[in-house]
Amino acid sequence: MWFISLSILFILLSLIPLIQNTHWFFTFFEFAKIQLFGILTFITVLGFFLITNKNTFFYVVFISNLATLLYQLIALFPFTKWYPTKQTKAKGYSSKTIILISANVYQENKETDKLIEIMTQQQPDLFLTMESNQKWENALAIMEQSYPYHVKVPQENTYGMHLYSKLEILSHHVHYFVADDIPCIEALLKTSDGYVFNFFGVHPPPPSPTEEKNSKERDGELLSLAKVIKTKTEPCVVAGDFNNVAWAKSSILFRKTSELIDARIGRGLFSTFHAKYWFFRFPIDLFFHSPKILIEKLKTLAYFGSDHFPIYSSFYIAQSDNEKNELVETLETENEEEVEEIIEEGKKEKSENR
Repeated sequence: MWFISLSILFILLSLIPLIQNTHWFFTFFEFAKIQLFGILTFITVLGFFLITNKNTFFYVVFISNLATLLYQLIALFPFTKWYPTKQTKAKGYSSKTIILISANVYQENKETDKLIEIMTQQQPDLFLTMESNQKWENALAIMEQSYPYHVKVPQENTYGMHLYSKLEILSHHVHYFVADDIPCIEALLKTSDGYVFNFFGVHPPPPSPTEEKNSKERDGELLSLAKVIKTKTEPCVVAGDFNNVAWAKSSILFRKTSELIDARIGRGLFSTFHAKYWFFRFPIDLFFHSPKILIEKLKTLAYFGSDHFPIYSSFYIAQSDNEKNELVETLETENEEEVEEIIEEGKKEKSENR
């Protein structure tokens, strides 16, 4: 019976991520949680209405489908507009609105003019590019008159990164947490009205059959960054292509270690990759922030030839501490050793593709 066979198949695929294995095969089904939820929902509804001879085994599988869908929904529901959160307002004074755009440009993308057009239209205060090599740096030179502050790390291995800012960059540092060819930009920024905050741009390598065979470097990179963020006294913003989904264990450990908030909670999934294939589209360009960073808007922008859509965010900085934000989680003591082990594994991993 088609209902039984398909149900068992997609239940098993949905549960594969419970096996905590770093190989790309297991992480793929973690990425595909949205697609698996949709397909299993379709199978369950179709089977209920089309199958007339419903025996005991049918109901066992049907209830198993519902249980699996509930398991998936628990992970996905926080990243919907229906998730109840208190959107905290700043008490007292706050900064002017700051606009940030982050975009994985796709190194081979030749449509540089389309990205420049987006930046000209949106007029962000700062923008981050990933996979930007020397060709992209040359093309974006036209923006430097409007963006006098920049950090440039052009590379030809698809991990180049550039930060352009209208806000003053007081200091900056390029980290190489797990490999000497995977940069992470840190910049201390000052707004025109005197507010100071840390910005981090990140782009760890993805686990995939064509790139890295496992997620060790990615996870080590993200958790190394989380530990640095935890030491900062100023508010922090982190943006970039995480090559990870928000419900993955390593993302949760990142959030708890850094004590930052995922901006998507209560706002939406904002799937950004793959821009050309709507069905195989995952929310892997993420945005995290400190409690004193208050989000006004989060959205994706237009297609510009890349395999990613850009992410647009507008936010402001509260002058004084707000009440304890309900979305801030802290790392449990029993997970501290696990975080250190993941970082060490990431540093030891040697890429076969770079």
